[in-house]
Order: sequence, then C-alpha cells, then structure tokens
Amino acid sequence: MTTSRPLDAAVAVPLQLSLQSVSVAYGRTAIIRAFSLPPVTGGQVVGLLGANGAGKSTLLKSLAGLIPSRGIVRVDAVDLAHCTPVEWASQVGYMPQSASDDLGLSVLDSMVSVLRATGDAGDDGQVLSRIDAVLAQLDIRPLALKSIGSLSGGQRQLVSLAQTLVRQPAVLLLDEPTSALDLRFQARVMAAVQAYAAQGRIVVAVLHDLDLAARWCHRLALLEDGQLMAFGSPQEVLTPETLARVYRVDARIEACSRGWLHVAVDGALEGVPA
Repeated sequence: MTTSRPLDAAVAVPLQLSLQSVSVAYGRTAIIRAFSLPPVTGGQVVGLLGANGAGKSTLLKSLAGLIPSRGIVRVDAVDLAHCTPVEWASQVGYMPQSASDDLGLSVLDSMVSVLRATGDAGDDGQVLSRIDAVLAQLDIRPLALKSIGSLSGGQRQLVSLAQTLVRQPAVLLLDEPTSALDLRFQARVMAAVQAYAAQGRIVVAVLHDLDLAARWCHRLALLEDGQLMAFGSPQEVLTPETLARVYRVDARIEACSRGWLHVAVDGALEGVPA
C-alpha cells in the first residue's frame, strides 16, 4: 500500500511531482490538453494562473484524483493512476474552492474527524497537538470550539485550509485559497503555505491575484485554453506580452522598493469580448 512519505525522507531525497500529457475532457469537450510540466521538486510553491475558463480548477481536480484524466501524474516513482483512491489521498491533499459543509461540527471536531479518517494520526495527545499547531499557524485558535456553521465565509475558508494542512500530504493542492480573505489573512495563509513547502513538500495553488502569486510562489504555470502557455519564475512568466495574450489586458510589470513584482493593469485590450 502507498503511504505518505515521511518528512525526513522528503528532506534526504527531494520529493518530486511529475505531470506528463495530462488531458481531461467533459464528454467530447476537451478541457485540459496534453498538459506537461518540468519536474517540480520539494520546497516549491507553484501558482496556477490563467483567465476564467482556462482549466485551472479542472487540472487541480484531476491531480487530486477527483475526476478522470489521461496521462501520467507521479509523486516520486509512484504513478497515481495505479493507486486506489485511499492511496491517492494519502499522497495528495486537496482544498476546494467551496468551504467545508460540515456545518454542525465544531472546528476542532471537524479536524479530529479528518485525522482519524487517515488512520495514522496517533493517540489523542498527538492529534490535539497537530491540530493546535495548524490553528496557531493560521491564527485561528479562537475558532476551535465554534461550529463551522456559525463562521463567516472567510473563516470557513481558513478552516478548510487547516483541515487540509493537518493531514500533512506530500503534495498540497489549493483552489483559490485566499479568495474570501482580507489582506491580513491573505498574507497569513500564503506565509503558511510557503512554510509548508519549505519542509520539503510541494504546493500547487490556483490564484487569481497576480501580485500574491509573484510574491509567494517560486514558479508559475500560466494556462491558456487548457494548455501550458508559460512556466518559470514570476519574472519569466509575468510579462506584458504574456498578460496581453492570456488575460487580454494592457499591463505593466513593476518592482516595489523591496523587489517584489507588481502588476499594474492600464485597461482591457480593444476588440476583445467581455
């Protein structure tokens, strides 16, 4: 049976995620077309970017094993296509766009349930210790005993991330993890995501905020019509030319006083349908 790779092993031999010719279709409609990436190694946060309808969320779901796909997805030497759903989930953690619907549970109980479902959480003390560490990292300890149904949309999004992080998967997939958050918690979440990757794991996140992507991601994958249009560092991917082609905007890429990239959009390009 395939199990999650221990953290010390990930550090000794860098974790690797490989995608080769991944394709996804809904009926006869192709959404992802022969999508391949250079190997992604442990320690990296990869941002998935692209216009609405480019296929970002569909690609993420296919990597999580939630929808059928063709091609090869490997975590180290393990081809996930040959794994059971339980084995796949032991390697890959997925946070969807929609927050948890376990509205009657408290935040703490929901996270205990997540860990117990994995079967490798340890005793009660270890479970509570893991949960407390994640809640503290995201600065949401005060929510622990509150019911999920009583939380705001942004708070539920933070809880959904906490539920995913506490499992400690080798590969963490996040679909718009900051979409409902204010500026403080956007920074808190992205710092936590980067720290998680720094432990030797891999994070792949769908992001719409290009400034956040440039600030916190090591690599960016820019999708256009279900295919990879550009892959590399933020400096390599975020250019006026690529943004004009993919987003149909007239944009400038500037650096702030600390060297972080900022995307300034001057307007939509003429003649492009809304």
